[in-house]
Amino acid sequence: MAYWLLKSEPDSYSWDDLVAETRTEWTGVRNPAAALHLKAMQVGDQALFYHSGKPRSVVGVAEVTRTAQQDGDEARWVSVEIKPVAPLAVPVTLAAMKAATRLADMQMLRQSRLSVSPVGALEWREILKMGR
Repeated sequence: MAYWLLKSEPDSYSWDDLVAETRTEWTGVRNPAAALHLKAMQVGDQALFYHSGKPRSVVGVAEVTRTAQQDGDEARWVSVEIKPVAPLAVPVTLAAMKAATRLADMQMLRQSRLSVSPVGALEWREILKMGR
């Protein structure tokens, strides 16, 4: 199983929206690097759901339920389907992630503009621990 981070503006699509809908198609990713990450996702992979608006924080865990399929007219753009697994008891803010030395190499912190990025197993465990 691989781990990922998915960013969304909560005004556009929030964790509460995902919970209410029970699953969604993660569409609209138009960055080549982020699209490659979507293509690498497998059914059962887990993803941190990150609100990129205020407050910037990881708020829940989602699961990939369908692998990549074409999103729109161009084959290079893809989407995956996800479902909610569980909210974090305490949202993990961007400031807290930046302050955590164990997360210093986290791709999302080094390439903050990517809407989809991989998360290492140690980073995954650290964020879940912070969100208890």
